[in-house]
Amino acid sequence: MFTGIVEELGVVAGLEQGAESAMLELSGPLVTEGAQHGDSIAVNGVCLTVVRHGEGRFSVDVMAETLDRTSLGALKVGDRVNLERAMRADGRFGGHVVQGHVDGTATITARTPGDRWEVVEMSLPAQLARYVVEKGSITVDGVSLTVASVSDDRFTVSLIPTTLELTTLGHKGVGDLVNLEVDVVAKYVERLLEARGGAS
Repeated sequence: MFTGIVEELGVVAGLEQGAESAMLELSGPLVTEGAQHGDSIAVNGVCLTVVRHGEGRFSVDVMAETLDRTSLGALKVGDRVNLERAMRADGRFGGHVVQGHVDGTATITARTPGDRWEVVEMSLPAQLARYVVEKGSITVDGVSLTVASVSDDRFTVSLIPTTLELTTLGHKGVGDLVNLEVDVVAKYVERLLEARGGAS
């Protein structure tokens, strides 16, 4: 489990493309400190498993399902990525419950700067719209954010200076793709209500 508090802005250091998979090598001195084979690290909000590590870098396997359903398939060497290690049982819970299971992708449709912040508008996939509510939580490229406004096919978030400086969201422009993970609590509630309705 993750919290959506990005620990480090990493860089894609290597990419081996297979027929239906890829291996990413990522530079992240902080998140590799004490890393072990099999550890989970979220890369732009996608939970991936460390298969090799050393000298401030780690490698992960990315299967076809992940490449097809997330923005990771578009990564190139030199691209920046948001990195977060799985939360320790005794850690501080700074964001919200994030599984690292991406529900879909969105496109940045507008950026409106303020004096020290920016309002970012993104498309909202139809199949995810029912889970997104104003002032609710959403994960964008692994960053825990609060929904500022929402319509049928768009939503906005407000990015503070720290988020702009320390995550990929400060560097992405209109037209760029981002990963979305909606609040898992909403999905569980929906499933329970469906089951209850079927039982009655």
